[in-house]
Amino acid sequence: MVKAIVGANWGDEGKGKITDMLAEKADIIIRFQGGANAGHTIVNNYGKFALHTLPSGVFYDHTTSIIGNGVALDIPKLMKEIGEITEQGVPMPKILVSDRCQIVMPYHVLFDQYEEERLAGKSFGSTKSGIAPFYSDKYAKIGFQVSELFDEEILKEKVERVCGLKNVMLEHLYHKPALDPAELLNTLHTYRDMVAPYVCDVSLFLDKALKEGKQILLEGQLGTLKDPDHGIYPMVTSSSTLAAYGAIGAGLPPYEIKEVVTVCKAYSSAVGAGAFVTEILDEKEAQELRERGGDGGEYGATTHRPRRMGWFDCVASKYGCRLQGTTDVAFTVLDVLGYLDEIPVCTAYEIDGEQTTDFPVTAKLERSKPVYTRLPGWKGENIRGIREFDKLPENCKKYVEFIEQQIGYPITMVSNGPGREDIIYRESPLKK
Repeated sequence: MVKAIVGANWGDEGKGKITDMLAEKADIIIRFQGGANAGHTIVNNYGKFALHTLPSGVFYDHTTSIIGNGVALDIPKLMKEIGEITEQGVPMPKILVSDRCQIVMPYHVLFDQYEEERLAGKSFGSTKSGIAPFYSDKYAKIGFQVSELFDEEILKEKVERVCGLKNVMLEHLYHKPALDPAELLNTLHTYRDMVAPYVCDVSLFLDKALKEGKQILLEGQLGTLKDPDHGIYPMVTSSSTLAAYGAIGAGLPPYEIKEVVTVCKAYSSAVGAGAFVTEILDEKEAQELRERGGDGGEYGATTHRPRRMGWFDCVASKYGCRLQGTTDVAFTVLDVLGYLDEIPVCTAYEIDGEQTTDFPVTAKLERSKPVYTRLPGWKGENIRGIREFDKLPENCKKYVEFIEQQIGYPITMVSNGPGREDIIYRESPLKK
């Protein structure tokens, strides 16, 4: 059976923890899109980790971790990450890399930096990891597949051809030094030697696994609102963040995805530019939530940038869950809110004087104002360590129940701490 774990909002919802937790009963965990531009923070018995490319189920010795064909594969970063986790005592994981996966090239990172410089004040808030140039080249059909590393004739011809194209842009648009084809070819030979032990026909491997009844997890990066089609375009990422794309990005039949666990934070956060209706504009108030949030604060796992902070957004979350095809909601970092007397929850947007509970296109989103319902908090009551929903403080339970009613999707998991064991399984009245 295949289960997808994806984000409802802007990313940073806590998908890594949920994947790490659910991986205990899985055989295979697959990253199916995105690159090393965002991270998943995980706390388990080995320590605290920020993963960027490796799937979050990599800490179990019974699992196979797969880099799917939909991933933007930065080979040196993957190797560095493998080294970092094994140095911290994690047993060497079983890793497979799809032979159809495409490679983040050194010049992709350069072009990302140069374009952000060129755009200056109108930039997209890129992490400058080369992701947008990578996907641009993939769909322009001038990307490099892992399989091509092992065909020297194809590789040499393509390096010469692509360097010719890139050098025109470097000279005339960015006024930067040209690429050296010989140097790039040597770099790709190094990449080939690094990745060779892991390369596999992943879709064939997964076909066999499905026939054997294996349990498979798909792990998404970022969330619905960063999807290039259904998100806050153009302030989005460059690959689909939806569970539906998991079938494509892993090489699976779409009908095999039976469950979609969509992860929502108990409040909101976002990294990068773009509309953010429930953003807390009082910096002192935002900083207090930022410092209390997550495990060690709300800072990007990859960039370490401070996240923009906001209150829970029912309009965005309902939309995010709908687009993901949600069967279960995992509601995370609930414990963080225990310092508040009352908690604002956005239940509608006001756009041009009218209220709506439907998430709008970006132009209207920019004009949207939050309509808040204020709920009483459970100030001073520590909810960490509680394992049964009924044992939570009354106002805490009411907060979860209110949000579930507003978004219309069953909250079946509530995370009340950073650790793998900090989870409450809940019977939802919405679960059919």
